[in-house]
Amino acid sequence: MTKPKYTPEIRDRAVQLLIESEKDYPSTWAAITAIAPKIGCTPETLRSWHQKYLDQQNPV
Repeated sequence: MTKPKYTPEIRDRAVQLLIESEKDYPSTWAAITAIAPKIGCTPETLRSWHQKYLDQQNPV
């Protein structure tokens, strides 16, 4: 079984949805677990995309 491919646009939109929705949940993980099924990925995948986004926003 192959992994589903997500375009950069889908990843970006998913991360933006997460960022916009975070305030509605008690934690980032709660938001991730609620949003991931809606976009068809696992929570861990969305968490990874979010972490990469944060790393790009705050380079060391």
